Amino acid sequence: MKHHALHVRATAALAVAGLMWTATAPAQAQALKAPADYPKQAITVVSPFPPGGGNDNVARLIAQELGAITGQSVVVENRSGAGGNVGTAQVSRAKPDGYTLVMSQTSVMAVNPRLYKNVGFDPVKDFTPISQITSAPLVLVARTESPYKTLADYLDAARKQPGIITYATPGNGTMSHLMGALVSKKAGVSLVHVPYRGAAPAITDLMGGTVDMLITSPASAEPMVAAGKLRILALSHENSIGIFKGAPTLKQSGLDGITADDWYGLFAPAGTPPERVAYLAQAVAQAMKSPNVIAKINSGGSWPVGSQPDAFKTRLQEDTVYWADMVKTAGVSLD
Repeated sequence: MKHHALHVRATAALAVAGLMWTATAPAQAQALKAPADYPKQAITVVSPFPPGGGNDNVARLIAQELGAITGQSVVVENRSGAGGNVGTAQVSRAKPDGYTLVMSQTSVMAVNPRLYKNVGFDPVKDFTPISQITSAPLVLVARTESPYKTLADYLDAARKQPGIITYATPGNGTMSHLMGALVSKKAGVSLVHVPYRGAAPAITDLMGGTVDMLITSPASAEPMVAAGKLRILALSHENSIGIFKGAPTLKQSGLDGITADDWYGLFAPAGTPPERVAYLAQAVAQAMKSPNVIAKINSGGSWPVGSQPDAFKTRLQEDTVYWADMVKTAGVSLD
């Protein structure tokens, strides 16, 4: 219970952080003091998922702002595979000079290392956290024309047809996968996991009726929810915003003891000079004050955060402990 309480506290703190950023949004941009020798060339931000999903969208949004702030072009490269492990592992081996960064997320950094036998990186030892960008619940969605009006409807169908009712996720070992396993276990039903290479192809198949439900980030689901094509069945915690506000939580749907905070964050390879990390964190903090960034992050169902490296490092360590516990509870492991 201790880890659970700690995790909920972190979530609550992030709500406040989000509100603080929103409140200070109009503040004048401060001129950043850059290190003498940095940045002198283009910066690459790797998104370890395909184009069109939440990770890619947030990476591009931040890259655009960082380009304007740093005066260098900031390019996003998609290197997907193995639930985000492939691109993240590649960045862990990149030259630690501040020119190759990764936009990663809770599932890759805190969940995957507990699920996979070998992810190819150590999230704590191989990376230097720069800044947490967002905070959001996970969202469970179904097609609007599906028979599932509520999560209870979906779980009832699974009770009547064991091993038939499916849930899609953006990949094996993602937080969405673990959430599905926890829902299955808590509800005492046998759900079938259908992993995809990112949220975008999963949404396409959900819309086409190939799968029954999808667990993903609000940012990935928001366009189709806004268009009235997807229905929200549940959220992983109550700290929601925009069109997700007021949607039922897992707890309200009768599944107590499961919570998840889905964040995106920027990381550099371990050994990146501290002054470059500090500069990038300042640049991100400035980017997070942009009304455009706040509006886009909020409309995607997330809170803007923009934390400093030390706070983000603490958050990563807490989440690593929390998800180790949840992986054990779910009884999931991957090769």
